[in-house]
Parts: sequence; C-alpha cells; structure tokens
Amino acid sequence: EVRLVESGGGLVQAGGSLRLSCAASGFTFDDYTIAWFRQAPGKELEAVACHTNSMGSPYYADSVRGRFTLSSDNTKNTVWLQMNSLKPEDTAVYYCAAEKGNYISIFPSWYDHWGQGTQVTVSS
Repeated sequence: EVRLVESGGGLVQAGGSLRLSCAASGFTFDDYTIAWFRQAPGKELEAVACHTNSMGSPYYADSVRGRFTLSSDNTKNTVWLQMNSLKPEDTAVYYCAAEKGNYISIFPSWYDHWGQGTQVTVSS
C-alpha cells in the first residue's frame, strides 16, 4: 500500500523558513513522480514543486521559484520541501502526492496517492 505522511508545517512570520517532510512507503521512489501541492482557503490545488528521476532539476511554480527547494533521499524514501522567505500568500495546506511514472505533472488529477496534508500559516 502506498502511503505518504507529511510533517513540518506550522506558524511562521513572514520572511521565515519551514521545512516540510514527506515520508513515503509502499513503493520504490525511482519509479515515481513526487510532487508538492498546496491549497489556500477558497482556492484550487496548486502545484508547487515536482520531481522525477528522469528530469535533472525539479519543476517549481513561478510563485515559489528561488524561495522553495525540493530535495529527496531515495534511501530514506523521503522528500523535503525547504521553504525560505515565506510570504503570507504562502499560507495553505500543503500536500505531498505521488504517481507511478517519470513525468512532470502539475495536474492534481494525475496523482492517485496523497498525504493528509500539513498546515502552513505565514503571518504578516
């Protein structure tokens, strides 16, 4: 069974940093695309970052490029999202998602496996 568990969310002031973790089990990292999505109140799910072994560098949304960094450790089946220079507009529930295949996809419907989400709140 594929399982994803996020952690690391919390409350931080604008300009601060947080690191989210996504612990995965039940599948081989090498065969999957891993992505971070977020959903702010009243808004649709937004792809934040996406990684697959077939690509040299992760994909980042324009809104976070240069501030967020996705990294992974295949030996630990864990993906991290380092978030720096946080802004109030980064406030959202952040989700880790996974799908078998080696494609960059920013579409939530492509992903079958989701974590429960972790809340990130950035105060001004």
